[in-house]
Amino acid sequence: MSGTFDLLDDIAFGLDVPGLLKRLRLAAGGEDAARAAELAAEAAEAARPKAFCRLAYVESRDDDSVVIDGVPFASRVLRVNLDAAHRVFAYLATCGRELHDWAGRIDDPLEQYWADAIKAAALGAALAALHRHVEDRYRPGPSSHMNPGSLADWPIEQQRPLFALLGPPAEALGVALTDSFLMVPNKSVSGLRFETASSFQSCQLCPREVCPGRRAPYDATLYERKYRQEK
Repeated sequence: MSGTFDLLDDIAFGLDVPGLLKRLRLAAGGEDAARAAELAAEAAEAARPKAFCRLAYVESRDDDSVVIDGVPFASRVLRVNLDAAHRVFAYLATCGRELHDWAGRIDDPLEQYWADAIKAAALGAALAALHRHVEDRYRPGPSSHMNPGSLADWPIEQQRPLFALLGPPAEALGVALTDSFLMVPNKSVSGLRFETASSFQSCQLCPREVCPGRRAPYDATLYERKYRQEK
């Protein structure tokens, strides 16, 4: 398998405590806010967010599949999105096993919720560092990304070929794939970033009405216009 590997394992993580308290809806000066701030200080000491990406190349395309560096992926939407792309960036970002293990030692349900928000912030730092690295090193220009499990067309089972494409360096991040294709630590994100002339968000094809992570409105006609395979 060809391609360039980039491992980012020294990512700075400065937790914005006032911002965290605001997200948790905790009033500054209160007992809960003080305890959340204590946890944030502990987390800042433990956290080692990490990220990894692999530059890979599109080798062939079928009606509803694509082969990237010898690894086949089954998805009509992905195949169409990669019509004009010759290279992709397979990536994995995580809050880190260290922070995951720290949070696992917390017993109180409310504090577990706070710790989960802290882990999400660490994942955000890892993703931001990863995308900055890709921009600085590879200059991809306008690009979009897709994540296994974000669409019925590209289900979570497609984590298996994605991890095969990422290869052994993904293990250096301490991320494991379960039998149900979920990632541990749970605050981890995997996907493919690709150059494209037109912006794409998986949300555009997802009809789910209530979704806190929605990044774009649902387009009820997009699949028929762009992705429906002609008979």
